Amino acid sequence: MYKAIGSRGSRVSRVLWMLEELGQPYEFVEVKLRSPEAYALNPSGKVPILIDGELIVTDSAAICVYLADKHADKGMGANPGLAGRAEMDSWMHFAQSEFEAPLWNKLRHRFLLPREVRVEVGPAAAYDFATELKALDRRLGDKPFALGDRFSAVDVLLGDMGGWARAGRFPIESDRGQRLFRPRAGPPGPRPCQANASARKSESIFGKHDA
Repeated sequence: MYKAIGSRGSRVSRVLWMLEELGQPYEFVEVKLRSPEAYALNPSGKVPILIDGELIVTDSAAICVYLADKHADKGMGANPGLAGRAEMDSWMHFAQSEFEAPLWNKLRHRFLLPREVRVEVGPAAAYDFATELKALDRRLGDKPFALGDRFSAVDVLLGDMGGWARAGRFPIESDRGQRLFRPRAGPPGPRPCQANASARKSESIFGKHDA
């Protein structure tokens, strides 16, 4: 059985969502960021962390890709061939290094940085997010999902980030974005996991502040 390790309100929400989509049993182990327990598993002390037997995987995107590859029969991984892998890698890098960056910037200055170095980044973060949302629109084109006609690990990351954006009251002025960030229709199992994890994340990160 997988062990998904993280703190409530962290990116572990997307790992749990991925495991639910794949229909895999798992144990959620609550470990705080940069705690001794986290450092014992990840040199950076960050969560989430996935334990699969003797294997330890860190970083939410890497975990989701690993799970998609391991359970390839579920159809949540890359399209076939080297080109398919490159396509998925490009999407994952875009999601974490570009699309999520304004959300992360706001979080750092609201809660994580020492108070003496925090600055007001709300307007800049909102501007940057709007720019990245336009980039997302162009990337998607007419496709219903990132990799085409099927829901994949990329959409788990983007959907989780969309929940984060809604919690931070970032305007989502994109029909494609609204569609992609809407909880997916399907079996009831994944929905409570996603909704509860996203709600905890929303409350703990942004509270009632505006973007």
